[in-house]
Amino acid sequence: MQQRSKKATQRRARHRAVFATCVALSAAVAATLSGCGKSASPENADANQHAAPNVTVQTVQPRAIALVDTLSGRLSAVEDADVRPQVDGVVQKRLFTEGATVKAGQPLYQLDAASYQATYDTARGTLLKAEATAHAADLTAQRYQALLKINGVSQQDVENYVAAAREADADVIADRGTLESARVNLTRTRIVAPISGRIGKSSVTAGALVTADQTTALATIQSIDNMYLDVTRSSADGLRLRKAIAAGRITPASAAVTLMTEDGATYPIKGTLQFSDISVDTTTGSVTLRSVFPNPQHELLPGMFVSATFSEGTQQNALLVPQAIVSRGSGGLSTVLVVDGNNKVASRTVTADSAYGNQWIVTKGLQAGDRVIVDGLQSLSAGMTVTPVEQQATAANATAASSATAAPASAASASATAQ
Repeated sequence: MQQRSKKATQRRARHRAVFATCVALSAAVAATLSGCGKSASPENADANQHAAPNVTVQTVQPRAIALVDTLSGRLSAVEDADVRPQVDGVVQKRLFTEGATVKAGQPLYQLDAASYQATYDTARGTLLKAEATAHAADLTAQRYQALLKINGVSQQDVENYVAAAREADADVIADRGTLESARVNLTRTRIVAPISGRIGKSSVTAGALVTADQTTALATIQSIDNMYLDVTRSSADGLRLRKAIAAGRITPASAAVTLMTEDGATYPIKGTLQFSDISVDTTTGSVTLRSVFPNPQHELLPGMFVSATFSEGTQQNALLVPQAIVSRGSGGLSTVLVVDGNNKVASRTVTADSAYGNQWIVTKGLQAGDRVIVDGLQSLSAGMTVTPVEQQATAANATAASSATAAPASAASASATAQ
């Protein structure tokens, strides 16, 4: 009996412990639910929803930039002359070394001169005979003029002998011309260099027959102590530059030109802009610019493809923005997003005339001090309230700016009208 009473007491104690545990768990769950409900209250949700996001901005500041234009073309020799025969004949000997430097007047080829020597000798003999005849005719005319004074001959006879003397003098002049022609042709059997420079390979060898009217040059001589570079640029770019200089927005630069060779190296000697063509190509709408470069070591060769950087001038108070933040729209119009004085996002229409490195030069739509958004553009829209964070200058930005100053993009290829 006592054992049954003891077991019943133990069961009641266990039931009370289970009940107390359930009550504690219920209280904990209620507290948790109460806390969750408080954090998800409408007031807190509305505050989180309207928190202003941070955006990175860049304050536009005016700066002076050096405007350059990089154009490509092929080099050519200042003087380039084909060596051609001026008389017919068989080549007896080549008198130069291919690839060597030759001087103007230096013999290059010797043609067979036998027939030309014979022609010269014949012409010389004919002239000597004509001179002797003219001398005799002159003496005869003088004697008849003396006899006329004593009425020893008629006036008609005197006139005939005077005319014969003049005719003999004319024959002398004609024969002198024939002799000179023969002498010139004889001289031309020795073909000489027309200019000084480097001579290329010979197209003929000894024994070859050459003619005065052949189209193939015997060799080519190029003077490469100075080199020409002809490049073309858009006439519209040139017109815009002249207008900017006239308006005072750009200070003209010197005529110095920097050359970059095919291997990417900068040529150590600067060239000079010699002239700009006075006419525009009607097919391409471009104008030819010619520069000349000293080439004392003959490092530059004709036909070499190079790039030239032309200094156009310095633009004062230029406004630059990163190219990546300019959004292109239909019709060639472009916009940028800015943060106004109320920290709200606004869309601004801009006009960019040309590129400068990885930035656009903005000529309309922005003013000094405007804050353009440079990051997170996809999640923003006009009218949003944001918290602007000024972009910090980094080593990468400094390197990009240095690179842009050294070699900006061509205005001709990068010009754009932005919205």
